[in-house]
Amino acid sequence: MKFTTAREALLKPLQAVIGVVERRQTMPILSNILIVVKDGQLVITATDLEVELVAQAKVKADLDGQTTVSGRKLLDICKALPEGADINIKLNDEKLSVKGGRSKFNLVTLPATEFPVIEDIKARQNISVSQASLGRLMEKTHFSMAQQDVRYYLNGMLLETGGSYLRAVATDGHRLALCQAEISSDKLDEQQVIIPRKGVLELQRLMTGDGELNIELGQNHIRIQLGEIRFTSKLIDGRFPEYDRVIPKESSNKLKADRGEFKSALQRTAILSNEKYRGIRLVIRDSGVFLQAHNSEQEEAEEELAVEYNGEDIEIGFNVNYLLDALSAIEGDDVVLSIQDGNSSCLMRQPGSEDCTFVVMPMRL
Repeated sequence: MKFTTAREALLKPLQAVIGVVERRQTMPILSNILIVVKDGQLVITATDLEVELVAQAKVKADLDGQTTVSGRKLLDICKALPEGADINIKLNDEKLSVKGGRSKFNLVTLPATEFPVIEDIKARQNISVSQASLGRLMEKTHFSMAQQDVRYYLNGMLLETGGSYLRAVATDGHRLALCQAEISSDKLDEQQVIIPRKGVLELQRLMTGDGELNIELGQNHIRIQLGEIRFTSKLIDGRFPEYDRVIPKESSNKLKADRGEFKSALQRTAILSNEKYRGIRLVIRDSGVFLQAHNSEQEEAEEELAVEYNGEDIEIGFNVNYLLDALSAIEGDDVVLSIQDGNSSCLMRQPGSEDCTFVVMPMRL
């Protein structure tokens, strides 16, 4: 294997795939990236056995071939070389020679045959969607995913197809976020897949452009082509909860508030909330909402907020971070909270829009 390329041309695919290369690996090969040169095309692959990223670039190739080398070291070398430098890479026996300007590096390689590659994912359906639509679905829901929950199926995001809709749902058992987009005039097959948390976060990092995406949904994998980058992730093998049963029905007790003012009031009151539980009490009256917080040091915070409300008097406690996350995801100037009583979950939406729904369970204070 022997090829020449500009520093920037090599840096771009390396930066695209490096997110899944773990620094500490039980398998040394997973610290490496697979480099394949064929017909003037450079293909770089990285994987952690859960998520695989493949990026391409055109190079001036003198000799085709393939090998694996430390992804972090090769990236660091490229970053350290001067801008505009040409990089010459050559495989000599079991060493990869990297030359740029007056610098020369020899890196240890491992055989390409040992590198685990995800081949055909046996896609059950292909979906075309804009980057903006998929990016919005993930942005509005990802924060509700669980982290290292024993209920492993919550440590990810549900992607659901059916009719002409693509829907994303995430929940950690204490809150839920749902967002949907109409993406097709054709009828989509009904299918549910759970993308693991790392896959969701990596996909969000990669989605920086516009244009259409192609999503392949298989039994065990999801594959998405983003321009020159191909993202593949294993799916979580589990059954996602029936989220429809968690979403409360609209209540006659509806509170409408200015989203920015409500968010600022919560942030101020939260300063004196318990650092661990982050509890905050809402006392809802016709005259307005009173926000209260206290902590173990007997410190207290109170704030009054003017809102539109014509329902029953309610006192209810919430984790303030959950309310703030939902408010940050809601678009528009106003927010509507629907609450049945002091023991029921709160339904949050943007007025006049049902594309996105946020549910926050109450907490006892």
